[in-house]
Amino acid sequence: MQMPKLEFTMQNKQLESHQFQSMAVVMKPGSTNKLRKSLLITAVIIVAMMFLPWTQNIKGEGLLTSLRPDQRPQTIQSIIPGRIEKWYVREGERVQKGDTIMQISEVKDDYFDPNLLLNTKDQITNKEASVDGYMKKISALDRQIDAMSEGVRLKLLQQENKVKQSALKVQSDSVEYSVFASNAKIALDQYNRFLELFTKGLKSETELEQREIAMQTARSKEVESMNKLSIARQEYTNANTELSSIKQDFRDKISKAESEKFSTLSTLYDTEAQVTKLQSQFAGYTERLGNYFITSPVDGFITRAIQSGVGETLKEGAELMTIMPANYELAVEMYIKPMDYPLIQQGQKVRFIFDGWPAFVFSGWPGASSGTYGGVVVAIDNFTNAKGEYRLLVAPDKEDVPWPSGIRVGGGARGFALLNDVFVGYELWRQFNGFPPNFYDAHKPEEVKK
Repeated sequence: MQMPKLEFTMQNKQLESHQFQSMAVVMKPGSTNKLRKSLLITAVIIVAMMFLPWTQNIKGEGLLTSLRPDQRPQTIQSIIPGRIEKWYVREGERVQKGDTIMQISEVKDDYFDPNLLLNTKDQITNKEASVDGYMKKISALDRQIDAMSEGVRLKLLQQENKVKQSALKVQSDSVEYSVFASNAKIALDQYNRFLELFTKGLKSETELEQREIAMQTARSKEVESMNKLSIARQEYTNANTELSSIKQDFRDKISKAESEKFSTLSTLYDTEAQVTKLQSQFAGYTERLGNYFITSPVDGFITRAIQSGVGETLKEGAELMTIMPANYELAVEMYIKPMDYPLIQQGQKVRFIFDGWPAFVFSGWPGASSGTYGGVVVAIDNFTNAKGEYRLLVAPDKEDVPWPSGIRVGGGARGFALLNDVFVGYELWRQFNGFPPNFYDAHKPEEVKK
């Protein structure tokens, strides 16, 4: 069939289509209809793909770690300063809990004494003997105070009886003095009457002299009884004074004994404090001897020696080596952006690709992916790291395929946190607009209603 001729005018010149090979190829009969059909089929396929289901997900990078903090790599430190004397392990070697890893020696001159424990023990024994001596002295002082109390009680009782006797004597002498004073007054009255009668001549001088003698005798007995009464009163005063003196002397002796007792108690308490301090030092010295041998805290593998050589000096708390526990539960530390943080919750499913393990992944079609492993979110941090990302701790999904046995702590992992199922068209529209994933729980309204 002969192709129709097309004419083009350019600068007053005619061009015919058969003169150009490319135009002849393109302008074959029916090519336009085929192009239209191809474009239509392609458009239908693209529109159909827009309605395919797509599982929204949140991507994040992470590192393998252990689920429990005590199963993660850790450093072994020296509790005391020292000097490296001997190594018992090498890097990569497996050790059991309690195995000796390193021996160090003392570097502080306070602990250079080879008989430090023995000397400290002797000091404790001597101080304990001093404490026993002080306790015995206190017991002796207590007995002395009790004896003085009993002695002064008897002495006070005796003196009180003496005071009572003196009071009774004063009372008796006072009655006797009253009698003699009355007799002296009567004798004086009689003498005056006889003197008057003698003046009138009714009585003789002899009778008057007898009355004068009787009066003098009565006066003498009155003076004698008055002196006796004065002596009794003085004895009563002296007895009271002696009673007060006994009480004061007792108080002085008791105060002195109690003062000595309290002084001894103070010394006793001070010595007991010294004993306690020495015992604490002895326990510290004993514990320090055990720290000369660095042992493994867990069953694991020596990964790297931070300190090396023999004779190197270590500071207190210096890191010696790192150890990886032999038994651990793997987990992944996954980091997500703050925009995705509200969409994550504990128990959410996550798919992982581990470094070094081949995988064929469609992030939106987890069922069509191959070489991925399941995980479950077990912990979510409430604060961001230095990069402004939130950390998720994801444990293996027990309902999924077990994680590879060859992965190790510290390896890399890429995670996909699975959210809601949407159409591909919606997901493309969301990605173009930079919106967060459309996450919602279909059962949430019912739970809220309940």
